[in-house]
Amino acid sequence: MIDPRLAPYGAFVLRVTLGVMFVAHAYLKLAVFTVPGFQGFLASLGLPAALAWPIILAELIGGLALVLGIYGRAVALLLLPVLLGALAVHAPNGWLFTAANGGWEYPAFLVVAAVVQVLVGDGAFALKPTPRLGAVGGRALSRPA
Repeated sequence: MIDPRLAPYGAFVLRVTLGVMFVAHAYLKLAVFTVPGFQGFLASLGLPAALAWPIILAELIGGLALVLGIYGRAVALLLLPVLLGALAVHAPNGWLFTAANGGWEYPAFLVVAAVVQVLVGDGAFALKPTPRLGAVGGRALSRPA
């Protein structure tokens, strides 16, 4: 059973922690790896180096939107390609994230966390909740209180 009194707060905690994680990873790419370093990493994977800024900005702006609760459900959905890309990059490295070059367990967990955020909604304290998604199975989906 889902406790309707507490569920919005659980969704809030998930939304904020997911947002903080995105902001932290954007900061890591800017301050530690540097943009040229991240571009080189992408190029070493055979990906366009030009993806560096879009990824960093998506993580930074998306993370801030999640923390503030600005269309959190929609933002989590829009950030899924970034997370799936990270999962694809780390998948060959093995399971544990402590493996050389990081394994796939952490990116996989983040994919699931983002999907859960999409499913449960924005949660409490959202500044601009995502509008209703429409009908599923004949029932209208409603926003959490």
